[in-house]
Amino acid sequence: MGSDYDRESELKAFDDSKTGVKGLVDAGVAKVPRMFIHSQHNPHEMSVSTNTQLSIPIIDLEGVHSDAIRRAKIVGEVRNACETWGMFQIFNHGIMKSILEEMIQGIRGFNEQDVEVKKDFYTRDFTKKVIYVSNFDLFQGPAATWKDSFSCIIAPNPPEPTDLPEVCRDIIMEYSKQVMMLTNTLLEVAAEALGLKSNHLKDMQCADGVYLIGHYYPACPEPELTLGTKIHTDPSVLTVLLQDQVGGLQLLHENQWVNVNPVPGALVINTGDLLQLVSNDMFRSSKHRVLANHKAPRVSVGNFFSPFTLSSSKLYGPIKELLSEENPPKYKEMTVRDYHAFYIAKGLDGTSALQHFKL
Repeated sequence: MGSDYDRESELKAFDDSKTGVKGLVDAGVAKVPRMFIHSQHNPHEMSVSTNTQLSIPIIDLEGVHSDAIRRAKIVGEVRNACETWGMFQIFNHGIMKSILEEMIQGIRGFNEQDVEVKKDFYTRDFTKKVIYVSNFDLFQGPAATWKDSFSCIIAPNPPEPTDLPEVCRDIIMEYSKQVMMLTNTLLEVAAEALGLKSNHLKDMQCADGVYLIGHYYPACPEPELTLGTKIHTDPSVLTVLLQDQVGGLQLLHENQWVNVNPVPGALVINTGDLLQLVSNDMFRSSKHRVLANHKAPRVSVGNFFSPFTLSSSKLYGPIKELLSEENPPKYKEMTVRDYHAFYIAKGLDGTSALQHFKL
């Protein structure tokens, strides 16, 4: 690693290939290229919990619509999870396991299809409704991560179905429709957990903007040198995450990393920055990351719910009903567009974008 290393040229050659990290693996790369090495950020700088009892809450949604006693119990469990962890898993959520498996296979199929077909979607024009790219902050971040990503707007102004890749077009539309119905329920439960009326968060348009990102993490020859996803919080109100069974997702909890082990048929729910902001820190946004692995490609699909695709003039701040003399606002009001622009410009540097909006 001499001083003549030309990082900019390496980044540009990688980006110009339009084949992403999978292109490197397909070419038989045996060592992680320097642009992916996290020398300033040791992937193992904090201990990973060895306490097998320490795991994020798993919540059963059975009866959430039909049984008042069950719903009250679920509301309490969600409150505890959002206050303490910022992440939880759910089962009996109403989406069939076959749909979940087909969605994972859809993203896998997109990434493993003929490279010339895939290249047509590769772009860094983030105003487009359908995007395939490797590392959205490739040219800003200190080190790239070992993944490729497919993303598309789901609501309120989705692309034409024919603009979506044929290999995953139908399942993206069906899966997202079902996740949107589920998220309406989750927002009701979250509102009740805050002591608000059921529709409060929905009436704030918290779920009107939906963005899907499917990540593909190829098997890595030297996983200890890089990361799949850098430590970050989500720029959403809620994120609904579907992951395959490979593993690698970790949550930072009380200064130690906790493995978020895959549970067949379950979905992972993240509390995002915007829910932390409007709840005035009653709920916490979770810091998490994904490790690289040498075993097999990992696939995940996140649906990010927030109003960020809507009106640029609507202001968001701590919900007035939650404030008092003892609990004054901790954040200034802002437009979600301004927040999102700051989040993108900052990149995934391990810090929370919320600090910028603190009073």
